Amino acid sequence: MSHIMPDPEFDTPDEFDRLMAENKVPVLTPFAAMFNKAEEVLADSVRLEGFTPEEIGRMALECLPEAEQAAALDELFYTYWAAREQDRQTLARHQAAGGAR
Repeated sequence: MSHIMPDPEFDTPDEFDRLMAENKVPVLTPFAAMFNKAEEVLADSVRLEGFTPEEIGRMALECLPEAEQAAALDELFYTYWAAREQDRQTLARHQAAGGAR
């Protein structure tokens, strides 16, 4: 089971889990932490041409221990899927409101 999707066999959430959910505290995964660090490193590198999200992501993925890389890819796939679904829902609402195609 992915670390992104809840495990149906996981025990009942404890007080800490309840507080985290109620306060909408984002979960910082190993990939998210490494992505933030890679972005900082690239931003500090003073490159005239700048850098791309792909460079950040590749650097982050390469810096993760091999054991964490599969979960990071799962996270990327899920994030892409969620963004695509959000785009579809936004377009459907726009079209339902009489928006142009």
